[in-house]
Amino acid sequence: MDQDSLKLSVAQAALDIIAPQLESNTILGIGTGSTANMFIDLLADVAHLFDGAVASSQASAERLKSHNIPVYDLNTVNQVAVYIDGADECNEALELIKGGGAALTREKIVAAVAKEFICIADGSKWVKVLGEFPLPVEVIPMARSHVAREIVKLGGDPVLREDVVTDNGNVILDVYNFPIPQPLATEAKINGIVGVVCNGLFALRPADRLLLGTADGVRDIKRPKSFLDS
Repeated sequence: MDQDSLKLSVAQAALDIIAPQLESNTILGIGTGSTANMFIDLLADVAHLFDGAVASSQASAERLKSHNIPVYDLNTVNQVAVYIDGADECNEALELIKGGGAALTREKIVAAVAKEFICIADGSKWVKVLGEFPLPVEVIPMARSHVAREIVKLGGDPVLREDVVTDNGNVILDVYNFPIPQPLATEAKINGIVGVVCNGLFALRPADRLLLGTADGVRDIKRPKSFLDS
């Protein structure tokens, strides 16, 4: 199977899991990126079963609206039942690197609010140690050079992502050559740098469930006490 087929397989698996749980008042959280886009397109077939969605980016919001799925501001909803999103990397602890689409801050906010976070990814995203994919860091523009110097002190090689401005009006530094054997500590340390809005490590709030597309089928990897299984 090619990569797109694997992405489609996990998007379909996620829909198969959540569809029986949908109710007329259900609000879903929807992520950003190619795999999330496939899920949005599939979600259109069951749009009549739930209330609407909160999107992690303007691009995802527009795609949802194109399928006549209502999109809500997160501040106006009481609860997000499930957040579905892809990843740029994932490990066996279901810790992730996200932010290849520059939506990491909003993705992290929606994930923090959701009762359940399902990550959907193809097998190429599975790694033993995070950091093969450059770690995105969203930075307030005036702090770009300061944050870059601090990241160099931590051992990384920060590179400004050219011609990219986030939905929040900030810039992205991609940190190369930066293995992350301790994601929890690294996430907290980078977030502590003045001028950092957010970094793409999802370790303090990892996925609750990972659907990983492989040539042998979709692997369903869960963390304990899954909301969807309660």
